[in-house]
Amino acid sequence: MEITKEFLQSKNACSPSYRWVVENNLIGLEHPEFIAKLMENNRFSDANWLITKLFDKMQSVKYAIFAAEQVLDIYEKKYPDDDRPRKAIGAAKKYLKNPNAKTADAVDAAADDAYDAARAADAAARAADAAYDARAAYAAAAYAAAARAAADAAYAAYAVYARADDAARAAADAADAADAADAADAADAADAADAAADAGGIKISIINFGLELLK
Repeated sequence: MEITKEFLQSKNACSPSYRWVVENNLIGLEHPEFIAKLMENNRFSDANWLITKLFDKMQSVKYAIFAAEQVLDIYEKKYPDDDRPRKAIGAAKKYLKNPNAKTADAVDAAADDAYDAARAADAAARAADAAYDARAAYAAAAYAAAARAAADAAYAAYAVYARADDAARAAADAADAADAADAADAADAADAADAAADAGGIKISIINFGLELLK
């Protein structure tokens, strides 16, 4: 699909991003090239936003599920006995197979549980001031967004990516903080740096999956 000024305006593109794509001559490109240009310039959130505006509902649900699954290990490593996020993903998958009122209700219930998990993880993060706990909280919110995709697909697909983006930033901040710490914390610094790199790769994987869905 050709990305025009009219299309971006109709989707309420934010002013700074709209100005950037106009100034950099992206208007008029077909969507794969347009998104590739955004990624080349590290504008991953803009690329994700555009992808969600091009999806139909079922594509959005698939996208949200995929994004949530990319960070499932973050939460389950921190909370191995809590299966609420995994159940939220499962509910969204059931909706994909059989989209009806009953499966939509199950999705809503699973999403509520996943949001409860997110709030609990977030509270733990604030209490402990621990970046890993914060990443777990972001991840749990992503699972809830995946479940909500059945009810509000475009928003949820965007939200789940945004949570993965938050996780990437939290990991990067942890890496910066650990780099500035004493030599005794070198192992923590290495772990945080690895987490930041992994989170950055997750964003790229999510967008690439979205591009495949659009083919």
